Amino acid sequence: MFASHFSIRNIPFGIASSEGHPKHSAATRVEDTVIFLDELAKYGFLKSLPAAAIDSLSQPVLNDFAALPKSVHQQTRIVLQSLLTEHPLTSLPLGTTEALKDVTVHLPVFCRDFTDFSCSKDHVLNAGEAIQKKRFLPPGFLHFPIGYSGRASSIVVSGTPVIRPKGQFRNASGDVIYGPTEQLDYELELGCIVGKPSEHGKSVSSKDADEHIFGLVLVNDWSARDIQGLEMPPLGPLNGKSFATSISPWVITLDALKESAVEGQPRELQVAPHLADPNPNNSYDISLRADLVTNLGSTTICKTNLKTMYWSFRDLIVQLTSNGCNINTGDLLATGTISGSTDESHGCLLELTSGGQASFSVSEGGKRVYLEDSDTVQISALASNGVGFGECSGKILPAL
Repeated sequence: MFASHFSIRNIPFGIASSEGHPKHSAATRVEDTVIFLDELAKYGFLKSLPAAAIDSLSQPVLNDFAALPKSVHQQTRIVLQSLLTEHPLTSLPLGTTEALKDVTVHLPVFCRDFTDFSCSKDHVLNAGEAIQKKRFLPPGFLHFPIGYSGRASSIVVSGTPVIRPKGQFRNASGDVIYGPTEQLDYELELGCIVGKPSEHGKSVSSKDADEHIFGLVLVNDWSARDIQGLEMPPLGPLNGKSFATSISPWVITLDALKESAVEGQPRELQVAPHLADPNPNNSYDISLRADLVTNLGSTTICKTNLKTMYWSFRDLIVQLTSNGCNINTGDLLATGTISGSTDESHGCLLELTSGGQASFSVSEGGKRVYLEDSDTVQISALASNGVGFGECSGKILPAL
């Protein structure tokens, strides 16, 4: 379905395996063909790359490759683009390629830390109105990107089912009960994966932040709004968010996104010097959508764009390291819900249903407020012609 997202202008990186290639190893994708990079290396197609790069391509996660200098990532893309321009896919040796339908994709990196931020001003205002019936910004929002530490242990790759979580929340009578969430939600996000790590005790400057970003992935940070609502004060979410976070399998490099770079949102307040980005093109024109797939059909429930974000990925790297906290290869830093100012651009059901007070229509005359068992949420993103993210999907299964 998303073959057009993966032209040779893209060249994403992921981890894949198949019946004919059972070992998990580095791969790229062109349209609906997966190319195993360790197999290309065996035939000498990648001999111009550094030995460390070639060795890293046979590993079961991309961490070793991601930790290499950005120049090596760029060189690898150029070598692959040249190879695929000169050699049709059908001419590559047997075993180097497989049809996407015959391949299993896996988590691209081993992630030790996950930080979820709140970069969208529209989302923060809409969520405040949905929950507390007033539009307001948290006191720090205009000064720095606010965020919290999530659970990396429950990050799963696209296609992994999501079991409805249980927890404690207030029922309709106001009593606190324990049971399956009744307000299961999705969140449409993007995340950056850290490549080059930083040193503990040292901060990363805005001008150097991109050097620490291996690439971007789609993120669905599933949320149980009733559980989250009870546990939030005063320390923030825990069980309402930690049960599952889905990410797309293909890491899209910043080099592939260069043509989509745009000027970010203007600052409403002067920021601290460390957050003053010397490059005004600090965001990307990336169109995102979310579709709710039921047994009766598919309904588009959100269309939005990354360029509406108040804070950028560079800002996230800078803020997280500004106190000396180090970032490690494979860490995931996510945007939080990406929402716009229109009704069609609400990036979660909390906003779309005004906190559960309204329903919305789905295919064949159905109605939803929050997600039901057997629903599938599919999010996708397209940056430019031939450069996209594919999909990130998850189907809701009943609570155990």
